[in-house]
Amino acid sequence: MATIVARDLRLALRRRTDTLAALFFFVIVVSLFPLAIGPEPELLRRMAPGVVWVAALLASMLSLARLFADDLQDGTLEQQLLSATPLALLVLGKATAHWLCAGLPLALVSPLLALQFGLSTDAMGVLVASLLLGTPVLSLVGAIGAALTVGVRGAGVLLSLLVLPLVIPVLIFGAAAVDAGSTGAGVTAHFSLLAALLVLALAGAPPAAAAALRIALE
Repeated sequence: MATIVARDLRLALRRRTDTLAALFFFVIVVSLFPLAIGPEPELLRRMAPGVVWVAALLASMLSLARLFADDLQDGTLEQQLLSATPLALLVLGKATAHWLCAGLPLALVSPLLALQFGLSTDAMGVLVASLLLGTPVLSLVGAIGAALTVGVRGAGVLLSLLVLPLVIPVLIFGAAAVDAGSTGAGVTAHFSLLAALLVLALAGAPPAAAAALRIALE
């Protein structure tokens, strides 16, 4: 698993444009809303959680279609299926590398974008924490969709249709946590639900994606 993570990170460093494109997309989408709405501080603060989370969700999906596609084209995926290492662990390694390249940068840059919405320091901390808990779920669930659509023409559109309905709970609880943090309400319940979703994704997504890959390559 560690070898897979290191390998995918090296490949990502060689293709920096993919990571930068997702980050640039995230910044542009979040920045467009304050420009379109205008200087209404209360409205911007109310919209901030949903805007940031939707943008993060869409940005993290940009590179999901290539999660297994490149390995399928060069034959690496077939070798991984024949490996003595359980395929679920290899899938977990690829999902981890995807989060490190796509999810973690979004969480780190989100406080700077939150300044445009006038969020308080406490709300920014909740935003970063919610993204750190929620974006791994997006990568894990996205791995299932990427495995189901590997080798399929037009996989990007089909992947979005499969994954987006499954990650709606993450979007709801993540945005609700930021909203609760900005109003001074308790965020423990929202973080507990996000953590529960992460545990479920860690337990269920790798075996499901591994089974989908075996079916796709039969």
